[in-house]
Amino acid sequence: MTSTPLISPASPARPALLDLPVLAEVVRSGFVEGHHRGSLVVLAADGSVELAMGDPAAPVFPRSSNKPMQAAAVLRAGLDLSGERLALAAASHSGEVFHLDLVRKMLAEHGLTPDDLQTPADLPLDPAEAETYLAAGHVRERLTMNCSGKHAAMLAVCALNGWDRASYLDPAHPLQQLVHQVVEEAAGEPVAAVGTDGCGAPLMAISLVGLARAFRSFVQAEEGTAERRVADAMRAHPEYVAGTRRPDTWLMREVPGALSKMGAEAVQAVALPDGRALAFKIADGGGRALGPVLARALGMLGVEAPVADRIGRAPLLGGSAEVGAIRAAF
Repeated sequence: MTSTPLISPASPARPALLDLPVLAEVVRSGFVEGHHRGSLVVLAADGSVELAMGDPAAPVFPRSSNKPMQAAAVLRAGLDLSGERLALAAASHSGEVFHLDLVRKMLAEHGLTPDDLQTPADLPLDPAEAETYLAAGHVRERLTMNCSGKHAAMLAVCALNGWDRASYLDPAHPLQQLVHQVVEEAAGEPVAAVGTDGCGAPLMAISLVGLARAFRSFVQAEEGTAERRVADAMRAHPEYVAGTRRPDTWLMREVPGALSKMGAEAVQAVALPDGRALAFKIADGGGRALGPVLARALGMLGVEAPVADRIGRAPLLGGSAEVGAIRAAF
């Protein structure tokens, strides 16, 4: 496979921030004090583009929204995962006790330990879990980093196939080459750039249209395929994909058949079982705008469920009183 060059920040394929539409606005005491711009795409059930805002054809790093594709690659490479283990392989977990216990088990089942992980040492992703963790006297560990389930699965498939474990994050490694292939097949487009994600794993850039297509392809895949197995495991065990206090979990629990995965720098992708899908990115990486934008986009997909209101609620406080909110602006 030929190498994929990095995109220059000055590339004309990347629109200037102020050229993008406002997706969310920050309203405090009735005064609009800020904006979050970005790009968004909504696909109809037949896969055609129903709505495009900004420049969803421009490549972005989907960050952890690429994890379903990474998990499918692990299955294609021969690792037999299912249920909670497969959901955790596609997870940005909150660092709750049940997450950490299962990562340890997944490693031990293949003769591995947390010391084999090449994730950076980190605190649990969920703030409440991080407070509890620190109060117990713990320090940052590789195990508690939110991508440790994905890395455990990657290490396990390397052990299974006799692949070098020390270089499992090298883009030239057989596993990462397979991930590259799966991303391109699912997105229906070439990877535009290869970078390094926050967890150290190779990160493939695709467009938001490609990301929405990829999620759509997973829910539409034939039963028994790697892609469908990943989608089914995530939807059956969403608390292992995220956590008990996370929007991805709420959405997959309360909207039948929905597949949802957020990514760092304010990326989100969702697909419904009938083929409708969406993907968006907040250009400035402002994660606080994710919920309001996602709730509005779900409405455009025709999702009418109480969970959308729950996801979309993003109050602003003045002292201890609610004085405003971050709200969708489209």
